[in-house]
Amino acid sequence: MQSRRLGSTGLTVSAIGWGAPTFSGDTPPGGLENAVAVVHRAVELGLTLIDTADHGDGNNEVVLGRALEGIRDKVVLCSKFGNLRGQSWAEGRTVDGSPEYARKALEASLKRLKTDWLDLYYLHRVDPAVPVEESVGGMVRLKEEGKIRHIGLCEAGPGTIRRAAAVHPIAAVESEYSLMTRDYEADTLPAVRDLGIGFVAYYALGRGFFSGAVTRPPEDNRRSVPRFSPENLPRNLEKFRAFGAMAADKGCTPGQLALAWVLHQGDFIVPIPGTNSIKHLEENAGAAAVRLDAADLAALEALFPRTGGLAGARFDRDRSDELNI
Repeated sequence: MQSRRLGSTGLTVSAIGWGAPTFSGDTPPGGLENAVAVVHRAVELGLTLIDTADHGDGNNEVVLGRALEGIRDKVVLCSKFGNLRGQSWAEGRTVDGSPEYARKALEASLKRLKTDWLDLYYLHRVDPAVPVEESVGGMVRLKEEGKIRHIGLCEAGPGTIRRAAAVHPIAAVESEYSLMTRDYEADTLPAVRDLGIGFVAYYALGRGFFSGAVTRPPEDNRRSVPRFSPENLPRNLEKFRAFGAMAADKGCTPGQLALAWVLHQGDFIVPIPGTNSIKHLEENAGAAAVRLDAADLAALEALFPRTGGLAGARFDRDRSDELNI
């Protein structure tokens, strides 16, 4: 597996990482034994970037901590704080970017992950009530104590990123990015490139769309995504069929083609597809070997342009203020 540098902070990771799925309930999907096997296989394949967050009650961190026993030093381990869970959209999402909460959340994450430090710690969502300079300042103090080694931001707009970088070098900005979701090409990607910051792409497979996992309106939490609605999905699947034909011509799977496209958008970009399946994990890792030429990229651009590439919006409501502050 090739490696890439996340910005100018010296953090080197695999070109493709692994986004730890949210492990809800008492056991992860497929059981603890499967979760451990998937993590161990990821390391064997050279996927060194392991990305998680303190979702829900932190159970996913507990599972990951168990899976990383004995191999913690072989991975670049990342987690996040600030995005408070447990409230519905109707009640309003609560965020806390204060230095006090950063310390509290980190101590809990380190305990669950069974580690003394995180290689990369993200502010999961920018807190409108806390200046980003204050949030980053708190993270800097955690770094000075040796509890984190690099600092990142999630879903931040270019102005916020520049303000944060003025306080301390930022290793990475993490946001959704795929052929399906290209919003950040307008301003965020140019900003991180200019500032020497890495970009970590989650949902790089379009929430399963580009792997062929969405063939009918989903019944899970993706059911609220307008692109997957009964009205829009049939039109989008027509495009997927053309996309699948392109992948077949390249001798790869649709999922590999989607990840290869992300990799070809810049050597500072690292996708982190998540899966509970070793088969899919191995398929994702294989995307690093897929080469796209100018004609391939032009054909993909024509099929999925930056705007209007798919029928339906990214969200079921306007979240531009929340995601681009």
